[in-house]
Parts: sequence; structure tokens; C-alpha cells
Amino acid sequence: MSQTVEPIRLNAETLQAFTTYVADAEASMRATTDPFLWADADLKRSSEVAKGKVLAQFWSGTKPIHVPQGLIHDWVGAAYIPRVKVSQVLRVVQDYDNHKQIYKPDVMESKLVTHAGDDFKIFLRLLKKKVISVVLDTEHAVHYSQISATRWTCWSHTTSISEVQNADAKDQKILQPDTGHGFLWRLNSYWRFEEKQEDVSIECRAISLSRDVPKALAWIIDPIVGKVPKESLINTLNATRKALHLAESPA
Repeated sequence: MSQTVEPIRLNAETLQAFTTYVADAEASMRATTDPFLWADADLKRSSEVAKGKVLAQFWSGTKPIHVPQGLIHDWVGAAYIPRVKVSQVLRVVQDYDNHKQIYKPDVMESKLVTHAGDDFKIFLRLLKKKVISVVLDTEHAVHYSQISATRWTCWSHTTSISEVQNADAKDQKILQPDTGHGFLWRLNSYWRFEEKQEDVSIECRAISLSRDVPKALAWIIDPIVGKVPKESLINTLNATRKALHLAESPA
């Protein structure tokens, strides 16, 4: 990979564009209280989710947003988990030491670093695989907020992303943050959970930043930065639902 895709460094202009976009998105999220769930804003979406379909699409438009030397990927997904309480869902989602089992193979390693009240700091080693394999060591600051007895939100921001070369080999090398091939520079996740009688609806909006895609290298870069965000979101929602169903099943 290193012979084909030259390593680059995240530049200040690209990061500023992402920071501005996220600030606007978060301001809108804070102001949006009705409907609480993205799926409930559209009758067709709500019906499909209620029938068990996992939805995932761009938050707006049909493609990533171009910024100077980068791409912003803004996806939202929704799923429905029957026969559970929101407290059960939170226990699974907050079981960070076990994420390597719940969300494998996308999560190779996971660890709770610190926990104080509704605030968590976590470590995840992520695998992004499409044409090539990319391994990333990521650190996240996570905050949960209880909106009501049946509604919760969770905001997660990456505080560090480092590309790992030759992961788990003797010559493994962890690059400095914001250097490497630029498949993932930043990743913010915004969850909403709502308990409805005996069921829970879960949603996740994922906003990420990657390098742009030079035409000559599109066959390598585009599958990772173009297709993996949607697949990862769907896999995460499916895995969360599966973990809840396994937890409620008798041994």
C-alpha cells in the first residue's frame, strides 16, 4: 500500500472545514427535539424500521461533501430492537471492554480507559477492509445524556486516530496521529435511543473526515472512504441488535 498511496498529513484547512461543519451539525441536533428520532420524521422510514429493516443513508444529498483536500461523510442509520428496555441497550453499548466481541471484525481491540458518571474515555482498534485492509488505533471521548425516562443520547468524538502498519506483527508501527494515508482523519458518532413500550429504537449519525480521492488512486482509496462508512454503520446497528437478542436468550 505504501508504494502506491503516498502518506500525507492532515492540514489545518481541511480540519477547520470539518470543525465548522460539525459545529453547525451539533447546533442543529441540539435544537431538534421533535421528532426525537430521524426515522419518525418520515412515515415510510418509520414503517420500514418498525418492520425490522436497518436503514442507512446520507444525512443530506447523495455523496460526500468536498472540502479542501478532504471529504466529509455524513451518514445516518436506524434500527429497531424488540422486547428490550433502553437500560438494557445502554448496558450493551457501554460495555466497552467487550466491544471487540460485540462489533468484530470491525473492532479488533477495545478498552474502557476511564469512566466518571455519564462520561467515558475509550480505546478502539478498528479494521477497515475493502480491497485493502486499514488498521487504526482510535481514542474517543463519549458523553451520555438522559433526555427523559425513555430517551437518551450519546455523543462520541475521536480525540486521536493513528494508522497502524503491520498490525500485531513484530514490526508493527503506529504512526503519529493525523499522518498516514488519510482513510479516516476524524469520526464523530451521535446516538439516539428511545424506548417505546417494550421495544427500543436506536439511531446513529456518523460524521467522519477522510482525504480526498485523487483520480489515479481512486481504485484503492474510494472503496475505503466511499463504501466503508455506510457498511460500518449498518454493521454497528445490526451488531447492537444481535447483542441484545443474545443477551435476552436463555443459555
